[in-house]
Amino acid sequence: MTDLYSVLVRPLVTEKSNVQSSKKGHYTFVVSDDATRTTVKDALETLFEVSVARVNIINAPAKRGRRGRSRRLVVRRPAFKKAIVTLAEGSKPLEIFEGVQ
Repeated sequence: MTDLYSVLVRPLVTEKSNVQSSKKGHYTFVVSDDATRTTVKDALETLFEVSVARVNIINAPAKRGRRGRSRRLVVRRPAFKKAIVTLAEGSKPLEIFEGVQ
């Protein structure tokens, strides 16, 4: 990983992440495979100018399925790494999640 701009791949917007962002102040991002807690924290604090209280990293497994008669395993969706970030008390909410209902 060369810089902080390549750590965050995209925000992960689901029903669960919407509830967490609106009520608890947790924001979910898909991050690069070699990202760590400290690099995610540094990237968010640099890019969005907020203070981060906590970072949880989860490796989401690949979604697999069976194919036809042979019953071979086929990967339908690749694995990815996601980070759930908790902002410190008194921090402003992130702009990228404001319009999502």
